[in-house]
Amino acid sequence: MNGAVAALGQSADAATDDIRIDGRPLPKKAEPVCLMLYKPRGYVTTLSDELGRKTAASLVHCGCRVYPVGRLDYASEGLLLFTNDGELANRLMHPKHSVEKVYEVTVSGNLDTAQSLLSRPIVLDGRKIQPPQVVFLRQNDKKATFEITIHEGRNRQIRRMCEAAGLTVLRLCRVREGSLSLDDLPVGKWRYLTKEEYDELYREGTK
Repeated sequence: MNGAVAALGQSADAATDDIRIDGRPLPKKAEPVCLMLYKPRGYVTTLSDELGRKTAASLVHCGCRVYPVGRLDYASEGLLLFTNDGELANRLMHPKHSVEKVYEVTVSGNLDTAQSLLSRPIVLDGRKIQPPQVVFLRQNDKKATFEITIHEGRNRQIRRMCEAAGLTVLRLCRVREGSLSLDDLPVGKWRYLTKEEYDELYREGTK
């Protein structure tokens, strides 16, 4: 370190000290990058797809390798986070932190009982889900749109809730995750999070 062999237990500051291993500078930690994409329908969330389907990652060109945080299935759309910050991603996806996710869901079926059935804390994967918050937004002929807020994010949770209620999902869009909202971001476009948004998201992942 700084031209001398470091002693056992010696501390160092990567920002100011010249730290080398076998003569090579210690790689600097990549700057954290976090962005949000409006994922369109017809894209998978994986980085590559053995079936040749389009990937959400192919829409993001930010100059560094970033990974999706969580999933939105092929037929769903909406807010999808990407980051190279593994700690942030783990915090957001860990069940104990319960970061809110809000969806607008348009369904068909028995609309008279839809809201009450969707609000039930049903059992998925052998465990009872936390009671979702379901708000009626609008109805048009034989379809209705609800805002559904969940905290767990089980695999295909919204679609399975709708299936259990006897409803057919016509459109499923994630409009908010934690403090982040899609707002006027166009479909298929992405933007970096501001420092304030990133910091708030990090705090939400520690609650």
